[in-house]
Amino acid sequence: MKTILHKSALLWLACACAIAATSAHAATATATAAAVADPMSRTAVMVRAPAKAFLASLAHAGRRLVAVGERGIIVLSDDNGASWRQAKVPSSVTLAAVQFPTSSKGWAVGHYGVILHSVDGGETWTRQLDGIQAAQLALRDAQGSGNAAYLSEAQRLVSDGPDKPFLGLHFTDENNGFAVGAYNLIFRTRDGGKTWAPWLSHLDNPRGNHLYAVHAAGQAVYIAGEQGLLLRSIDGGERFGRIDTGYKGSFFTMAVGSGGDVVVAGLRGNAYRSADRGATWKKMEAPVPVSITAAAVRPDGSLLMANQAGQLLASGPNGGPLLPLKTPGLPPLNDLLVQPDGGVVVATIFGAFRLPAAALVPPSASPTSMAAK
Repeated sequence: MKTILHKSALLWLACACAIAATSAHAATATATAAAVADPMSRTAVMVRAPAKAFLASLAHAGRRLVAVGERGIIVLSDDNGASWRQAKVPSSVTLAAVQFPTSSKGWAVGHYGVILHSVDGGETWTRQLDGIQAAQLALRDAQGSGNAAYLSEAQRLVSDGPDKPFLGLHFTDENNGFAVGAYNLIFRTRDGGKTWAPWLSHLDNPRGNHLYAVHAAGQAVYIAGEQGLLLRSIDGGERFGRIDTGYKGSFFTMAVGSGGDVVVAGLRGNAYRSADRGATWKKMEAPVPVSITAAAVRPDGSLLMANQAGQLLASGPNGGPLLPLKTPGLPPLNDLLVQPDGGVVVATIFGAFRLPAAALVPPSASPTSMAAK
């Protein structure tokens, strides 16, 4: 069984469930099914210091900050990250990604194929999809497709149980979005999550590689995954074809600039940049061979990345090397969120930290703007 890497740690829970779900022992399978269902239906426990928990992803909900992480913990900040409080969440599964395309409407995805939705800026959440429902939707879709390979993949989803996590999501507006995850797991909505459609058969991913990140810019939609997998759609997400960067390791994150530049990064500090919407790629040199877990474009158009060594890296002149910012010591980083004032909030294995713009000492050469190209 392949190992599922999620940024700073193995998704050990997903792997453990996969092993249990394939057990031939009927009693074990029954017990496993009961255990698997429990986190999906059990509300997240309210904890004393939620902002110090393992946090995996950050998002803006208007002026509010929202962070998600282990055991279904979702925390909110209305003072630029100075203080945090815990939201009410109906599931206690670990959450991997969050996004708010509007100030009130947002989504979070995570283990057991769970997709959560909020309509009040993250205060409360409801479950729109879980792994059991997702598998049944995929099976029904595959049965009518006439595609034997897809049918086999969907049948395996059903037999394995809800063990496969969603790892990334992207909404272009409050209605249209994708959620991607382990073993080619991908679903699409066009109605704000009222319905989710399996999209597995729309990808050129016959080996079922894990999908870690998805991002859209206009009609172009990009998906990054393991073993160098990089997919692009030029028709708004209807069909995805492979593009080659020359790297065969996992990509965990991506960023897209307003001028069409695309950056993907991941295992052992490998990062690649395209100035022509994925047609050609150039490797970006990194200071250390440490996995890059997050990437973002700052207000001035420059590129910022985070890695497992607790470093923030900025792009050098003319799309050159990544150079470390002289930030205070930080734990391993899972995500970063650029603030309008130039500061940065980071999600780490030990919670959320905010870094004011003054603390982000730039490298000797100022980064080149992605947006200006």
